[in-house]
Amino acid sequence: MGLLRAAVLGSPVAHSLSPVLHRAGHRACGLDGWEYGRHEVDAAGLPAFVAGLDEEWRGLSLTMPLKEAALEVATEVSDLARRAGGANTLVRRADGGWDATNTDVAGVTEALRPHLPGTPTRALVLGAGATARSAVLGLAALGVTTLTVRARDTARAADLLAWALDTGAGIRNGSVAAIGPWVTTRDDVVVSTVPPDAGEAVAATVPAQHSGVLFDVVYAGWPTPPATAAAAAGMTVVGGLEMLVRQAAEQFRLFTGAEAPVDAMREAGLRALAARA
Repeated sequence: MGLLRAAVLGSPVAHSLSPVLHRAGHRACGLDGWEYGRHEVDAAGLPAFVAGLDEEWRGLSLTMPLKEAALEVATEVSDLARRAGGANTLVRRADGGWDATNTDVAGVTEALRPHLPGTPTRALVLGAGATARSAVLGLAALGVTTLTVRARDTARAADLLAWALDTGAGIRNGSVAAIGPWVTTRDDVVVSTVPPDAGEAVAATVPAQHSGVLFDVVYAGWPTPPATAAAAAGMTVVGGLEMLVRQAAEQFRLFTGAEAPVDAMREAGLRALAARA
């Protein structure tokens, strides 16, 4: 068998840590016949790029703005990707087509699971973008049934909650509010999906004491302002790198058929982030 290929696609894509993580996995598993690259591809260019790939190509990792476009080029779309409204993964089929799925949700569940003392039932999600959808599905898979969504745009927050209640994932109750001081400390998990430039505003809303878990999806510039404030309040804090590693680990398994060396991938990610600091 010749060289086997995979890559991350997106626009912009130069910042992506995916090559670092996947290549570390290949080295740890002794998969010398694999190559993982990166390609600048926008949504309009995705169909032609995928159509031009030969049989060496086994998988594609997709970042913005390709997650919705991926659904259109796939031969088959997983139920999870349809629920999430986008796919971050294309896996080559035996017939030459492509299966679209979403490993971001697994990234959320596997990042959080080791830090939960029991089954969470209440969660607060900050932000209402595409990442928030994956967060909601991951939280529901962990057992959350009551959801609060806080966002700067309350109309988008309301849309996210309506989708969460309607998608059949298990969310049964919820509420919406603008970003502001948390009105309750009863949430088992708080997930911040806001961009780095909103971190200070979120940090200012953290209560003085909280016994839950904060998961901040941002992975650069760690610890983030929300993470620092949450740790001071007594919360368990989980960083975005863990989600990135866990979703990449699931992609690695789907692409190569081998179990991912999660520790090696995490260490490679930490080294890469330290080098960028």
